[in-house]
Amino acid sequence: MRQLEVLKKWVEESKSIVFFGGAGVSTESGIPDFRSVDGLYSQKFEYPPETIISHSFYLQKPEYFFRFYREKMLPLGFEPNVTHRVLAEWEKEGKLSAVVTQNIDGLHQKAGSKRVYELHGSVLRNYCTRCGKFYPAEFVKNCDGVPRCDCGGIVKPDVVLYEESLDQDTIEKSVSAIQNADMLIVGGTSLTVYPAAGLIHYYRGNRLVLINRDETPFDNQADLVFHESLGTVFSSL
Repeated sequence: MRQLEVLKKWVEESKSIVFFGGAGVSTESGIPDFRSVDGLYSQKFEYPPETIISHSFYLQKPEYFFRFYREKMLPLGFEPNVTHRVLAEWEKEGKLSAVVTQNIDGLHQKAGSKRVYELHGSVLRNYCTRCGKFYPAEFVKNCDGVPRCDCGGIVKPDVVLYEESLDQDTIEKSVSAIQNADMLIVGGTSLTVYPAAGLIHYYRGNRLVLINRDETPFDNQADLVFHESLGTVFSSL
């Protein structure tokens, strides 16, 4: 496969690869995504998932929010897959300068990646909204109803809900990494969710690689396109 040979050559030559990934990175670890046929958005709930994981719903119906969050959004006990592991290896070798991810599962760090910019936060970080005390994911998982701090405040996951803005510092670091990349690999994302998808516009190089099973709005702008699973491509690398 000629494309794969080109990709291998580019990886060998690169000194600052940035990987920008979405849900497709983690589905191969067994974590369901949102938009596929059997994803969250296709399941039947009393309210649309987009509504449940919005800031206003969290404020109005916290019990329902946390029940849904525990059942559907708290992926604990999953392991990194080949994509996570290869990226961590590249970072160790000095080839990869950063991972920018839309995922909230912490699997990149579990695989050994150090410089990970989590656009949508992480389920592994949870804070009391009153006093700021930190709690691990297990605390939220094992609570009944709304998780409460010793001080009585609600313990909220550090996850960006609908209607909430992304962390400015994380965006700035992601933009800087992408601007300075000599190669940008975008994988496992439909590139339809903004503002995250807009980050691709900051890449100035000529080695834009897209790996996604389905077509994306940016396919015609990419230098290499793979319409297959990340696992297939990364296993070959």
